[in-house]
This record gives sequence, structure tokens and C-alpha cells, in this order.
Amino acid sequence: MLELVVDWVVARVQEWGYGGIFAMMFVESSFVPFPSEVALIPAGYLASKGQMDPVLAIMAGLGGSLGGAILNYGLALWLGRPLLERVARYFGVGQGQFDRAERYFARHGEITTFAARLVPGVRQLISIPAGLARMNIPRFLLYTGLGAGLWSAILVAIGFVAGENEEQWRPLFRDATVWLLLGGGLLVALYLYLHRRRERQA
Repeated sequence: MLELVVDWVVARVQEWGYGGIFAMMFVESSFVPFPSEVALIPAGYLASKGQMDPVLAIMAGLGGSLGGAILNYGLALWLGRPLLERVARYFGVGQGQFDRAERYFARHGEITTFAARLVPGVRQLISIPAGLARMNIPRFLLYTGLGAGLWSAILVAIGFVAGENEEQWRPLFRDATVWLLLGGGLLVALYLYLHRRRERQA
């Protein structure tokens, strides 16, 4: 059954082409939960067969990710903090937590945006605090693009190496996720250490 699902997904990516990758990654990067590996690992497999260009597949994934991120950013900007606070109250998130998150994001939005794009389950949501904090849009797009581009390239590479065999690409995907989490955490910790050191010296 699982093999039939994988074959169906590969067929759909092949049929829809780069536009399909863009659309899937747009949905994945918005507030709708959708696994990015569904679109990009089959694209990597098709690239290994010479049926897709891996660079164009990565660019389509990057474009879709940016589109979904802009949607979330715009929704947060349009809906505003009062409405989101009312919704968040039902999940135990209070005004003080919003204040702290907004202050943190105003100071460290760039590195947070980049690192969060490498974390499944968080990558889709990071655009919301960016919109609430009115993060500079060119910088938001730059750091979102860097993170999303790296994520897309890794998934296409996994598909290129492992093919459509889930038993082969699942361990690679899991290991890549772990290493990205560790690397992103170390990067953020190093950034915060250097930032505080500069503040103390100033």
C-alpha cells in the first residue's frame, strides 16, 4: 500500500512538473500542514533519472516556500496582534509571552528566521512572528530564502541519492533533520554569544 502511495506521488510530481513542486511547497510553507519531503524527494529521484533538472527543482521548491512564507507574513500583518492574542489565549499563551517574543524577534529576527526554516513543524510558523514584528521585508525574504533553499537542496539531494525507495531515504531524511537541528541550534547559540559579547564590550 505504501509503495503504491509513493509511486502515485512520484507520478504526480512528474506529471505536474516544476509548477507542481512550487504549488506543493507553497502549501507546505503556509499555515496548512503538508510534508515538504512529499514534493522534493520524488523530484530528486526523477532528477537522478534525467527526467528533471535538480537545480530547477530546488528553485521551484524555494519559490513555493517564499510564496507561502509571504502569505503567513501578510496574514499576521493584516490580522494583527489583538486577534492572534485572543486565539492564543485558548492555548495558554498570554500577553507577556507575546511581548517577550516580539522583543526577541526585533533584535534577533534574521538568525531566528534562517534557523527556524530548517526545523520541521516550526518552519511554517516562523513567518507569523516576523509579520507581527514587522520585520524588514527584504531581510525577511533573504533569510527565509537562505533557509528554505538549503532545506530544498537537501531534500532533492536525498531523493537523488536514495531514489524512491522509502527504506533508503527515510534514514537519510531523519539523519539530515537531526544534523540540521544540531547545526541550527549551535549557530543560534554562537550568534547570541557573540551578540551579547559585543553588547558587553560596547
